[in-house]
Amino acid sequence: MYGLRQQGGVLVLGTIMLAAAALMLVRYHAVGQMAAHKIGQDHALDAAAYSGAIVQARSLNTLGYVNRAHVGHQIAMAHLVTLGAWALWGGNKAAQLASGNPPAHVITMFFGPEHGQAYLAAARAAGFQAKAGSGGDLARAYTDHDAVIRTVLVGVQHDIVRTLPSARERAIRQILHEQYPEVATTDFNLSISHDNWHGFLERTSGHNTLRSLVLDAAAMYRFLDPRNHTASNTWMVDGRCPALRHQLRRRGHTTLNEAGVWSAVDTESFHALRSNRWIGCYYREYAMGWGWIPASQAEPMGEPHVDDPPVNFSAQDFWRWVSESTQWNIHSGTDNPLANSFANAQKPHWQGGGLPAVYDVANQADQQGLKFALTLKLPGPESLTVTSHSAARTFFARPNLREDGRHERPNLFRPYWQAGLIPYPVMPGTPPGQGAP
Repeated sequence: MYGLRQQGGVLVLGTIMLAAAALMLVRYHAVGQMAAHKIGQDHALDAAAYSGAIVQARSLNTLGYVNRAHVGHQIAMAHLVTLGAWALWGGNKAAQLASGNPPAHVITMFFGPEHGQAYLAAARAAGFQAKAGSGGDLARAYTDHDAVIRTVLVGVQHDIVRTLPSARERAIRQILHEQYPEVATTDFNLSISHDNWHGFLERTSGHNTLRSLVLDAAAMYRFLDPRNHTASNTWMVDGRCPALRHQLRRRGHTTLNEAGVWSAVDTESFHALRSNRWIGCYYREYAMGWGWIPASQAEPMGEPHVDDPPVNFSAQDFWRWVSESTQWNIHSGTDNPLANSFANAQKPHWQGGGLPAVYDVANQADQQGLKFALTLKLPGPESLTVTSHSAARTFFARPNLREDGRHERPNLFRPYWQAGLIPYPVMPGTPPGQGAP
């Protein structure tokens, strides 16, 4: 009887142990389900965070390409302005050649066949002034470039900056929806925190970094270089000044003024050495070619000139008119003041707005990049809520070192922005939600 009771106790104990084991198996299964759900949710949120960082990188790189497009358009406008001044110069030179003032054989005799041939070649530029006039082809092309800057490039910049937070969140939610198709993109319990987008970029005047880059780029084009050259004859002209010679002066330059608008001037004059008993040796200027595209109609010409030059000097000697009406140095000067005066009197009006404002990384921005953190809550096994965290950043990294070895701070003029995950939390001590869209 006692043995039977003992066997029954063992049976009860075994049953209890089996029940406990079953309960443990059930609990382990639930824990396993929860762990699997958590791991899957963490991976999904990491993928979503990385996608958000990629959206940021693409946006910042696009802004970099837009800024570089600004540089390209400015270089194109510099070429157009220079070509406009050249067209005016060439057209006027053709007119002077046709009138024989000065004759081509005089230029050849004093300065050699190359200069003579160059003067004769100006005949092919006859009528080119119309191309550079206020309504000419070159002026319209210049206005079109400026319109692209004002309407297209500037508009793209504003749209990218305005929509970046919402585009980032759409990408994040779309990735989550692909992992959990049963949940609509707008129904995820998702929060964005530790977001330093606010104040990361700033809109700066084009007279800062953009101007510097434009001038550096312009220096690479010889067509935009100063166009200054002086040729002289080889023999003595006048015993009163045996060291002086006839001169053929070519002058020209392309300039970006303080307002960020291009201008170009080109002149060429034959300066015949003369002398008389009143003023001694002096240079009588014969203007051969001239053209000036000013930055604006109100911009004064920086070169020596007068506003109302005479068409010819049949009524008064050149040297006497200069003495009475100007401050020109016709003894040792190096300019083409008469040609400058004609260029000033015939200047066309081109429409241009100057360097635009652009976006760049703010000076006070986090040098580690554009960061944000995500928190996702989803229903899990046994009606429990599963919470996941992730964080990502978009950072600036050159593919190679600068040639000068200097560190390059993050900027929006080189498309070197990349994306990556970072530990959560991204910025300890920063209140959650700060700067969130």
